[in-house]
Amino acid sequence: MGERLRAIRHEQGLTLADVAARSGLAVSTVSKVERGLMALTYDRFSQLAEGLGVDISELFSEAGERFQPGQVAVARKGEHARHVTENYVYEMLFPDVWNKAMVPMLGTLQPYEQMNFERFVSHGGEEFVMVLEGSLTVYFEDRPPEVLATGDSVYFDSRRGHLYASAGPGSARILVVCSKITDWPG
Repeated sequence: MGERLRAIRHEQGLTLADVAARSGLAVSTVSKVERGLMALTYDRFSQLAEGLGVDISELFSEAGERFQPGQVAVARKGEHARHVTENYVYEMLFPDVWNKAMVPMLGTLQPYEQMNFERFVSHGGEEFVMVLEGSLTVYFEDRPPEVLATGDSVYFDSRRGHLYASAGPGSARILVVCSKITDWPG
């Protein structure tokens, strides 16, 4: 992601300070991401994409095309952009299909005790999570956690602070789909 971020920033003629101001991230954070010293969580790379005025997928793929009405896109096994953070391994599906209404990802998670969280994650939109392998605990801000077994799923407002961790002693594998809805009707 760092190389892509730098390329997008240069294409737009922006400084690190410009990107930081537009995204709400610290200059040091943007610099560390560009240099490959920091991996961002979904909410932070979503902020970064919004601040740059690009689709999230553009942070993971330099070539892509806008999703068009009537289009069908197929992702074959292994066709993803891998993003490794301290706590999660994200596999961004369809990185070369830009401006999708949903952001589908696969994730691999370790048990909570092996993870390092500073804060809950929250972002605009809605979120769907299904456990593919293992078991999962979804921690929510101001609400008891939900423990999910293989095949279970949860759907929630992504603005509510949340964290995922394997509920068992080994890793868990999940499918996550985030929508880009930012405003609620009514």
